[in-house]
Amino acid sequence: MNAPVPTPIASPDPVAGSRAAPASATPRYARLDALRGVAMVWMTVFHFCFDLAFFRLIHQDFYRDPVWTWQRSAIVSLFLLCAGMGQAVALAQGQTAERFWRRWGQIMVCALLVSLGSWVMFPRSFISFGVLHGMALMLILVRFGFSRLSNRWLVLLGLVAVLLPLWVAHPFFDARTTNWVGLVTHKPLTEDYVPLLPWLGPMLWGCALMRTQAVQALLQRPLPWVLKPLGVLGQWSLSYYMLHQPVLIGALMGAKALGWF
Repeated sequence: MNAPVPTPIASPDPVAGSRAAPASATPRYARLDALRGVAMVWMTVFHFCFDLAFFRLIHQDFYRDPVWTWQRSAIVSLFLLCAGMGQAVALAQGQTAERFWRRWGQIMVCALLVSLGSWVMFPRSFISFGVLHGMALMLILVRFGFSRLSNRWLVLLGLVAVLLPLWVAHPFFDARTTNWVGLVTHKPLTEDYVPLLPWLGPMLWGCALMRTQAVQALLQRPLPWVLKPLGVLGQWSLSYYMLHQPVLIGALMGAKALGWF
């Protein structure tokens, strides 16, 4: 029988808090925040290299080279794993529907801004269903459906979600209006693509992991002081996610205007 998540764990924020919880709130799991912070740092390094290639300062193929495509998959998986763990925490803490929908609305607004910004920079390959779009849909499915299942079912359905696109594909799902399902015959032309399948799998696994006593015990341990900056970064992950690329691109554009390269 699956062990329930104890009430006093981590943030009730489905993605991550945009601000630290007040002292009167239930305590955060700093180690979960730090894990999210690791994903943010890794993502920043990845995007900085991507931006260098975009400005032709390095020559790398981010669309086909396994060195980069596998890193992208690992980063997205880590993000969604943390999101699933966070949603398990939110449910255990009795997060109200109002707070859920408020945070969900923030995620969705950010997703739309990502689509708009990418359309300005990449009009032919703008992001119509990236990581934030996918996360918004998956959080609804987990909160109002899959979270009622046992851990065994979560792990099994996560495995089905990951494997199904390898077995099933149809041209119907190749259109921009339907490719969010993930059963495409070829990857669409877009700068970021995180469809429901297979990416629901890592979120379901994260939810199941957070409901096990071993993971809870590990994340309850104090965070070493040297890793505390990662914990702080993890608490502000949504804000950081939205700001890091404009800052990186702006810095490179400024350096180019100054003739530094």
